[in-house]
Amino acid sequence: MFDKQGPWARFIAPLIAIALCACADAAITAAAEPPAALAPSPPGEAMAATANHYATDAAAQILREGGSAVDAAIAAEAVLGLVEPQSSGVGGGGFLVFYNGQTHDIGAYDGRERAPAGATATMFLDANGRPMNFLDAHTSGRSIGTPLSVAMLKMAHEDHGRLPWARLFEPAIQLATRGFEISPRFNALVTYAGQNERLKQDRNARAYFFDRRGNPWPVGHVLRNPAYAATLRAIARQGPSALTQGPIAEDIVAAAQRDPFPGTLQLSDLQWAQPRRIAAICGAFRVYRVCTAGPPSSGNAVIAILGLYQRARPHPGGPTNADDWSALLWASRLAYADRDHYMADDQFAPMPTQQLISPQYLDQRARLIDVGRAPAQVSPGVPAGQREIFEHWGRDTSDDPGTSHVVIVDQWGDAVSMTNTVESLYGSQRMVRGFVLNNQLTDFSFSPTLNGRPVANAVEPHKAPRSSMSPAIVTDRDGRLVLAIGSPGGSSIIDYVARPIVAMLDWNMPVQDAIDQGNVIARDAPAVIESSRMPAGIVEALHARGWTTRELTLGEVSGIQAIRATPQGLVGGADPRREGTVARIAPGETATPPAR
Repeated sequence: MFDKQGPWARFIAPLIAIALCACADAAITAAAEPPAALAPSPPGEAMAATANHYATDAAAQILREGGSAVDAAIAAEAVLGLVEPQSSGVGGGGFLVFYNGQTHDIGAYDGRERAPAGATATMFLDANGRPMNFLDAHTSGRSIGTPLSVAMLKMAHEDHGRLPWARLFEPAIQLATRGFEISPRFNALVTYAGQNERLKQDRNARAYFFDRRGNPWPVGHVLRNPAYAATLRAIARQGPSALTQGPIAEDIVAAAQRDPFPGTLQLSDLQWAQPRRIAAICGAFRVYRVCTAGPPSSGNAVIAILGLYQRARPHPGGPTNADDWSALLWASRLAYADRDHYMADDQFAPMPTQQLISPQYLDQRARLIDVGRAPAQVSPGVPAGQREIFEHWGRDTSDDPGTSHVVIVDQWGDAVSMTNTVESLYGSQRMVRGFVLNNQLTDFSFSPTLNGRPVANAVEPHKAPRSSMSPAIVTDRDGRLVLAIGSPGGSSIIDYVARPIVAMLDWNMPVQDAIDQGNVIARDAPAVIESSRMPAGIVEALHARGWTTRELTLGEVSGIQAIRATPQGLVGGADPRREGTVARIAPGETATPPAR
């Protein structure tokens, strides 16, 4: 951790002062308020949107029993660890943003994995000092961080749960015991991951994901996971300590220390690492307030994109207007340049989190935008008073996908937006006790320096790697819920969240239409565009402006889940690119709420 009395002290103090300011939200001049869009929804309704129908059913069941949004999110995540093991689970981590429907307060929980005490800045370099082959690093024991998903969920449950902790795991335990049907996506991803043979090299993973001939289980096969059921029973009884001491914890450590490329994870690391309650990062977009998780999440990049886009398009033309899309791509390029340069674990690397979304800085950056042409090159900016931080860090651009997202609104109007991950496809591809272990530490920068400068996201003991996860809650100016949204997708998450917010709130698109619309990702050139889902003529118009593009690949698929609050009630949407579903629980369907 940085020394507050050391060379950073002279500019840490202003950062702390800004963070404590009651006016920390990035103010943006509001457009005309859309009619009736900010009226509250009818009371008593609840809704869940998740990446898989089994998880949605579990969340809906808990909501009907009088469970809270947090309760339902826990039940959903326990099931997702079974039916979407490639994306999330108890062996991973994540971020949760919580909205209180009564007080309108918004807070966040940081369950990002931490590096073990034995981690070093050069652990992802080969013998010649060059970055390791990513597949070697991804499937190595060095990639495994301390799992904190369960501990984060327990912390949130202590604050906002209504049903008993153990009850929340029963749907997943029952499903793991009786089995679930292999879906086309499950089969396709096992087939894809099995091509490089790494998943088959782990004895537990091979026995679970493949038949005796080494073929992926076919679509429709009923797959049981009694080991996962036993793990969940232990978590239901013991809470997070089931993963930090005893036989499950010992197996986690043994898997991390196994060849090839063994890591240094110890039981003491599992016991040391803890989730955090953190402040949400908030900023304005038109007449709305957008809140997301703070560092080591990159949620403030979503706020920056929205602020830059608004400045470039004070009077938006809509989804068929090429200038709007060009502005969105410009905003993305600028926000990613800043994110890649500055963002990391703020407990170790001081950074100008609030300054990057301040009105003055966004005004400055937006002046670079020319919607009539694509940028030749985009560099990170320098917020006022931050020259020393800017010059200290070298820019880095590493990241990889493999994540799941859940949004819940309960009968009291509380909302949860939660993103969980094991990082890459099937995490480290090392499996213990029925679940996959993360490879989260490959989200660190492999090289600790760049052009002679240290990299903010370099590996350090006990540090959390930078994350792109950006679970978001949007409210009106009076604090009433408007939208809960998020997505998986690696570093593309930032754009996957920003674009549908623009589509829903600026272009007035229905929730599902906004999710279905083509994604655009402009972290660097060329921009990645899902052209088959774009309005007619937009891609050609962008090419005419000088934008170079390529198509999305299998590893860049979004999984956007969203719930919007309207005067007529809650409206949910789930991404058809994965297997998302939505469940609505009508007023009167829920049980008498238990005492809190």
